[in-house]
Amino acid sequence: MDLNRIQMFAQVVEKGSFTAAAKAMGLTKATVSRKIAELETDSGVQLLYRTTRALKLTEAGSIYYNKIQRILADLQSAEDQLSASQQTIKGNLRIVCPIELGQLFFGRIFARFLEAYPDMTIEAELTNRKVDVIEEGIDILFQVTDINDSRLQSYNILHTAKALMASPDYLARYGTPTSPYDLTNHRAIRLKSTHIDGSWTLFDGKQWIDFEPRAQLTVNNVTLAREAAIEGLGIATVPNLVAQNALSEGLLVQLLDDFPMAQTKVSMSFPRRAYLPQKYRTFIEFFYNAIFAVRQDEILEVPDFITRPTKT
Repeated sequence: MDLNRIQMFAQVVEKGSFTAAAKAMGLTKATVSRKIAELETDSGVQLLYRTTRALKLTEAGSIYYNKIQRILADLQSAEDQLSASQQTIKGNLRIVCPIELGQLFFGRIFARFLEAYPDMTIEAELTNRKVDVIEEGIDILFQVTDINDSRLQSYNILHTAKALMASPDYLARYGTPTSPYDLTNHRAIRLKSTHIDGSWTLFDGKQWIDFEPRAQLTVNNVTLAREAAIEGLGIATVPNLVAQNALSEGLLVQLLDDFPMAQTKVSMSFPRRAYLPQKYRTFIEFFYNAIFAVRQDEILEVPDFITRPTKT
């Protein structure tokens, strides 16, 4: 039995094409196609109908896939159990996080983690795109959005306070809004991304209200929005963490302090498994300890295998 061929067949079914399966496994399309053909020849059964537009399982292929899927899941569980008990922490982690968080915080955390565990490697991607953890083979995903994927184990880590901000020059030219309803007379820098909540939702004392001012500039990057606001283009929604220096230097002014904005959360997700691989557990513990050191009282959720430090 060639386990590689079985795994390739499962990937072809799950990805829907030889090309997508080859990309996911880091192989050539020709290799995957040849191995599936060998599997069919050796078994004497056609597993896939091949057309120019799509692949479709034969009846025998469907029965075979359902059986090997359970076997492969058991193998993955056995590997995870073995990994969970390993003594030496080694391996690779594919981690995805928002651009701004990565630039401001994760570089130092990653460096300290790799210094502490020299047999580990990290592939980090900073992006504001929508990420499918399972399909893309991601180990850990940090994001600033709601979590609605039952395939993942997820934790809310921190609130990300944000506010409307503008430059003193812009306010001198267009005036300072004193209520949310004044925003309809102002210019906006709109933040729009599947990975970032850039909505202008404020509480007017009675209810939450969404505002959509006219925007001459729409971006998918918080830092770019901040810089455009500093130049006086308009009002932008900026997380306080990203705006700290600009606020302290007087380059930006926080607006409508009496009308809070709806807040978002930084979350962490990883594939849901019966046994958590040791490399996952070690990194997550290291990450939480780094956050405990600076924001212990602000942390929202903690995995069961991590102990919150005792307050002194």
